[in-house]
Amino acid sequence: MFTPNLLTANDRDGTYPASYYAATANATDPFAKLEGDQTCDIVVIGGGFTGLSSALHLAERGFDVIVLEAHRVGWGASGRNGGQVGSGQRREQDDLEKMVGRDDARKLWDIAEQSKDIVKSLITKHDIKCDWKPGILHADHRARFVPETHEYVEKLQSEYGYDQIRAVDRDEMRAMLGSEFYHGGSLDMGAGHIHPLNFALGIADTARAAGARIFENSVVTSYESQAGKVTVKTRDGGVVSANKLILGCNGYLDALDDRVAKRVMPINNFIIATEPLGDDLARELIRDDVAVADSKFVINYYRLSADKRMLFGGGETYGYTFPKDIKSFVAPHMLEVYPQLKDVKIDYGWGGTLAITMNRMPFFRRIEDNIFTASGYSGHGVAMATLAGQIMADAVGGTMERFDVMANIKTPVFPGGKALRFPMLVAAMLWYSIRDKL
Repeated sequence: MFTPNLLTANDRDGTYPASYYAATANATDPFAKLEGDQTCDIVVIGGGFTGLSSALHLAERGFDVIVLEAHRVGWGASGRNGGQVGSGQRREQDDLEKMVGRDDARKLWDIAEQSKDIVKSLITKHDIKCDWKPGILHADHRARFVPETHEYVEKLQSEYGYDQIRAVDRDEMRAMLGSEFYHGGSLDMGAGHIHPLNFALGIADTARAAGARIFENSVVTSYESQAGKVTVKTRDGGVVSANKLILGCNGYLDALDDRVAKRVMPINNFIIATEPLGDDLARELIRDDVAVADSKFVINYYRLSADKRMLFGGGETYGYTFPKDIKSFVAPHMLEVYPQLKDVKIDYGWGGTLAITMNRMPFFRRIEDNIFTASGYSGHGVAMATLAGQIMADAVGGTMERFDVMANIKTPVFPGGKALRFPMLVAAMLWYSIRDKL
């Protein structure tokens, strides 16, 4: 029997975490709990970006689709993350060219561009109120990283025809951020940032209007595939019978499917939100209201909210429990960049569980003829998970081209499989965190 430890270790059943995002969530009608027996064409497990986007695009194609979410839609990483809608894949194009060859690397770049496009188009088409703002600033915390960053900008401009990114030198970086922590980097105005929970809620409402049946507070305990049919069971006795299954669980998959779990591992990340800072201080900290992601291995990522709070993400843990005091856990990372915020009140601190892979590329697979999965976005999932839903809807309908491009990426099993992935990762992350400090 599957025990959903990650679903209950740090959160209460059916309740969003006490985050800034939950406090400023758009009003939406809740979804019912699954009861009794239901049938459909496709059942989707997971009500985050992947599952909700799958449901929307399947419903628009005329499929009868059911989504099962253990808590609330957007409850997991989709409603807790840094909100950055980044360009490219999680790995840079240089790495991808070595990994899969130039032709497939180009296909992966094009798919990544589509992932940003789908976020923007869903926001516009369905009038989703989620505070879209353009721009992500990549900030190098070591001077020796800057030349390589600038070379990569030139590569994207000249070889990939991407003209929305430019190099930033040290003086401009420090004027843009009001911090002496960085030495240069790049500015990508084709990227952007959003209120992720409100984006997820917007997709859910749109999927519901398109005919998808979404059930909250419906914890899946098991599923089985037999004779071309899938049967999914929930903790409280609900049963869904379907022709096909999509797994969109990401970091909360746990023991539901070991074929995925040995390649996709959950880790925890944390964000704080200060009190509103006012226009002057906010502009001093991030002059142009762009999002920021820096070059540390355990990355700092931050931006201003719509009401001028600093939303700052930093620090990771591995295992099942969050730090007791998340505000105190993250604050030192923020103060290292912005010591001038030492007396500013922190109003919110929350954590979430995302999923990574060994090669930091998403894990797309058709694990049985009628079972599809996409997860392991490795911190680059706002756009890619949203596109994954469309890609899997295409695949379920028989159009496999983009799915196959993603599925052809070889995703290694974690050393020791599921049993040893945590201690191995902790050892690796400890080394990289020491390297960051040195």
